[in-house]
Amino acid sequence: MFRIATLAACSALALGVALPAQAAGEAATAAKTAAKTAAVSKAKSKVSKAAKPAPAAAAPAPLTESQLAVAKRVHTGQADCEFDQHVDVEPVAGREGAFSVGFKKAKYTMVPEDTTTGAVRLEDKKAGVMWLQIANKSMLMNSKIGQRMVDNCVHAAQK
Repeated sequence: MFRIATLAACSALALGVALPAQAAGEAATAAKTAAKTAAVSKAKSKVSKAAKPAPAAAAPAPLTESQLAVAKRVHTGQADCEFDQHVDVEPVAGREGAFSVGFKKAKYTMVPEDTTTGAVRLEDKKAGVMWLQIANKSMLMNSKIGQRMVDNCVHAAQK
């Protein structure tokens, strides 16, 4: 009988199958190890959160010559849009080629992006918002979801 039990235990180990008594002991050991690991990682995360200073705001990348050329074609001022809404486009002081685009209570800092169509495109990549200006109208889009925020915006120069 002893041989059969020993043979069964050896076969179980070779196949990676735990016997009931062995499984209970291993489960208790694994639970203790997991609890210790969780406590240590929680303590480390508290230390690392407290030790890290707030990241400094990165300076914006300088604009290319083509982006600066696009910036010269941007219509600034108020554009009247559908449903009695309006968008304000103003240059950002101290940042050549950057624009502040205001819609409702939100303001977006946008820079020109090159296009193959000749349209003027300003984009705030962080917010996922884009101002698109063509010959006869402009629109503000949420480029993350591909939806227009406001359309049929007409600046005085587009009338």
